[in-house]
Amino acid sequence: MPTFDVSIIIVNWNTRELLARCLRCVQDTVQQASYEVFVVDNASTDGSQAMVQQDFPAVKLIANAENVGFARANNQAIRLAQGRYILLLNSDAFVKPGTVDTMVQFMDAHPQAGMSACKLLYEDGTLQPSVSAFPTLETELYITLGLNKLFPKSPVFGRYQMTHWDYNDTRPVEVIMGAFMLARAEAVQQVGLLDEQFFMYSEEVDWCYRFKQAGWEIYFYPQAETIHLWGGSSRAIKTETLIRLYRARVQFFRKHYGQMRTLLYKILLGFNALLRVGPGAIYYLTRATADGRQKHDAFRQLLKAIPSF
Repeated sequence: MPTFDVSIIIVNWNTRELLARCLRCVQDTVQQASYEVFVVDNASTDGSQAMVQQDFPAVKLIANAENVGFARANNQAIRLAQGRYILLLNSDAFVKPGTVDTMVQFMDAHPQAGMSACKLLYEDGTLQPSVSAFPTLETELYITLGLNKLFPKSPVFGRYQMTHWDYNDTRPVEVIMGAFMLARAEAVQQVGLLDEQFFMYSEEVDWCYRFKQAGWEIYFYPQAETIHLWGGSSRAIKTETLIRLYRARVQFFRKHYGQMRTLLYKILLGFNALLRVGPGAIYYLTRATADGRQKHDAFRQLLKAIPSF
């Protein structure tokens, strides 16, 4: 029998100050649900492990000797978790008062829900888009042609990032962001752990896909909120990040959609990158900013990397 209502799992890599804030928020705001906390540290060199041991002695620390990636690190703690629910929480995500308690209550009231997410907000309180549809050739084509930006309110062209929706109602969804991902332990036992073949990116998309395939619903519930720092508007696109992101997307296609659709997606991805390296250069390079030049170079490197995906 489970010992706790929820097992909270935080994977950390060199985010000591953010991690401390994240843990304090959990400690200060979870009032009703019984819980345990795991921090899985991926060989940080910034003193994160010592900070956890000194300031949060009740936290169960798993100290890895190397960076084993997001999926594998979470799985290490999931195997030890004794909660009815398992909460994957980013170290830069700060739960508000009542959030974890409310989400546990929501899951208790919706037994068909295998997984759920709360509303994510940026530090300034504005909405952070955190829900999407599963990527398909159709949605990727709309993104390549820019139709999702031209017609963001269209349920068709805006379907992937769900830009036609205001995030103010409770509804079943397809993909939720891994920054706050509350899973039913019973469902995890049926579906399985995160796929460790995904080192970074798309592991949560794959997990959601498998939950849906197994017959579980995934819900978005806006009555609970969490601050998440990821994805600020000034965040530059790093070449390594872009390549990892799309390599993982190709990996998802290959696993779930077969070789033919994967090949078509790689062709589409190549066309997408080519548009941004060629015609897109007019936009990126004439902006005369380091950010613009970096984005142009990132897509140029992506175009070269696609054949190896």
